[in-house]
Amino acid sequence: MGDLTREELKKLKGLLREEKKEILRHLEEAGAAEGESLADASGEISSYDNHPADLATETADRERDLAIDGAFRERLDAVDRALARMKDGEYGKCETCGKPIPYERLEAIPWTPFCVEHSRSPAEMAQPDTAAPAGSAKDEQPGLRFDDDAGAWRAVEAYGDSDSMTGR
Repeated sequence: MGDLTREELKKLKGLLREEKKEILRHLEEAGAAEGESLADASGEISSYDNHPADLATETADRERDLAIDGAFRERLDAVDRALARMKDGEYGKCETCGKPIPYERLEAIPWTPFCVEHSRSPAEMAQPDTAAPAGSAKDEQPGLRFDDDAGAWRAVEAYGDSDSMTGR
């Protein structure tokens, strides 16, 4: 299991079990509301007398809650996979390169199956892919890819704007 000591493994297993317990607690609490209708969830007897904006807010809140629950389920799957890797003796090894994952990383994210080099940082995950979308000019210009938003803007700017089309 890499360079992890028995004490470190014991601590990490405890962290994984605690995380699993917290996730299950959240999902159990959320599960009671999951089968409710929108009217039940909002506490209203009828949605007939509500302003459409009120219903939109309730719907948005419910969608947010469902998205959060989905993220918790994904985390639960990751925790379960980490516990299975621990049982199989594969815990603490990067799934990509097989090198040991540093204890400090596992202590911070005990369910991670990747070393720092093979994981995407939150900043990378938040950054949109700037490749041209399917079915766009990419088909006419193979390999079209922009280094940044300014590069994309320059490519689009070459086509002109509404003023140049009307002769203004």
